[in-house]
Amino acid sequence: MNFRLVLAAATCLSLPFVAHAQPVTGPYISLGAGTSIADPVNASSYQPAILRGDVTYTAKNQFRPSYAGAGAMGYGFGNGFRVELGGDYLRNTRHAADAAEPGAPTFHADVTGGENTYGPMVNVLYDIPLGLPVFPYVGVGAGYQWTQINSDFMTPYTNTVAKNYSYSGTRGSFAYDLIAGAAYPLPFVPGLSLTGEYRFMQLTGSRNFVFHVPLGGLLPPSAFSKDVKVGQASSNTFLVGLRYQLFNAPAMAPAPAPVAAPAPAAARTYLVFFDWDKYNLTPRATQIIAQAASDSKTQATTTLDVSGYTDTSGTPVYNQGLSLRRAKAVAAKLVVDGVPAAEIEIHAYGETHLLVPTGPGVREPQNRRVEIVLN
Repeated sequence: MNFRLVLAAATCLSLPFVAHAQPVTGPYISLGAGTSIADPVNASSYQPAILRGDVTYTAKNQFRPSYAGAGAMGYGFGNGFRVELGGDYLRNTRHAADAAEPGAPTFHADVTGGENTYGPMVNVLYDIPLGLPVFPYVGVGAGYQWTQINSDFMTPYTNTVAKNYSYSGTRGSFAYDLIAGAAYPLPFVPGLSLTGEYRFMQLTGSRNFVFHVPLGGLLPPSAFSKDVKVGQASSNTFLVGLRYQLFNAPAMAPAPAPVAAPAPAAARTYLVFFDWDKYNLTPRATQIIAQAASDSKTQATTTLDVSGYTDTSGTPVYNQGLSLRRAKAVAAKLVVDGVPAAEIEIHAYGETHLLVPTGPGVREPQNRRVEIVLN
């Protein structure tokens, strides 16, 4: 495996852009297209003893770069880790083979045709939180790949056994891959990211393909092996694509933070705190809400502002929804405690207006709150 290619791909794809990236949260789909560069592959065939002893021919097949595609459905956990089920299709064109037999010099054979490799892979990936507008990521995966071969080759011998041979068929092998890439959120489409990716794939098993001998040679086809054994195969794939986050897509741009007007002298504020990623009320929270409901009845209160907030862990859109759920939970308890629903105004500010200033991705208990203001 060429680890320098992995490192170079990760470095080149980590260039700075202009927007702060967020980890993937929830389901997503991705598509990519690019090129595949297959490493040389060893092959061998056995010729039974007829005119001489048993002979095993060996060859190293060489390829030209060709096209590739990949797609996946995945799920992001919001903490950088993702898991996905994907499929790929790699096309590689054969153009030459360096062949040899025992006791004879290596000869060069012209080859036509090619091979198609395809199959499912399960990948586990991690988005690296570097505080950049682009999110580098790495991953590993395992799966199963089929290879379909249709290859013709011509030997330099024109007056011996036969000069044109071929082998074909479809065979499968277990496979693993290593992934390095980066994603850049496109600001004009919420949830859509541009991706650049490098994949190294290794097929771990050898496979036997059907050997075809042309008619008209000095020896009948029965004088040759029925199979060509192809060894382990590896490829380097470079893809450019798109990834779309289905339900928790980040907003195009956060709304401008509302400017807080000075509170009237008679206004009173109550703080209700929540556990991480929760909006259910704790026993202490119900006590505070009950006190706010009771005070609203003894004061000249016209409205109760119920504002929800979160810390900076998770994506902005997910935090926006979570802050709304927290505010609604408090408002519902105020109604149970006797506050008319018409007097309650609900607001959701997500990870803005932090009570304790922090950087992105920080779980700060003081920021997971709902503020009740009696006006």
